[in-house]
Amino acid sequence: MTLRSVYPVAALALSAAPAPQAQGAPAGQEQLDPQKAFLVENAKKKGVKTTPSGLQFRILKDGEFGAKSPKSSDAVLVHYEGRLIDGTVFDSSYNRGEPISFPLNRVIAGWTEGVGMMRVGETRELVIPSELAYGARGAPPAVPPHATLIFKVELLEIVD
Repeated sequence: MTLRSVYPVAALALSAAPAPQAQGAPAGQEQLDPQKAFLVENAKKKGVKTTPSGLQFRILKDGEFGAKSPKSSDAVLVHYEGRLIDGTVFDSSYNRGEPISFPLNRVIAGWTEGVGMMRVGETRELVIPSELAYGARGAPPAVPPHATLIFKVELLEIVD
């Protein structure tokens, strides 16, 4: 099997602007935008943990006992699927039929942080706020501006 080195999520994160007040909302009350509302609800789910940066994760399968975690300077081999909060799949190594390898310091901040906490053999769901993903720029045409991203990530190995 030939492995491709691809950078599926290789944009630097930008800060997202605050959500505008929804029309018709009572004075002094802002309606939460759908991206932020999703994060608030997801944080309530069983097994979901939130890091100080705002990254949310849930362990789907434990890693190998005693296995290493990658450093941000390491390259990793992963299988993954990326979705928007509406369920739209925008990128998937599963759909391409092969895992990919990339350096952790060349991807969005949410991936660097989230995959860096994993052990080889582990599978996690990472829910990445826009500020740790593509921010106001998005990644057209697949990822709109200010999008919260959901990834299922399997850490297969740390590449030498």
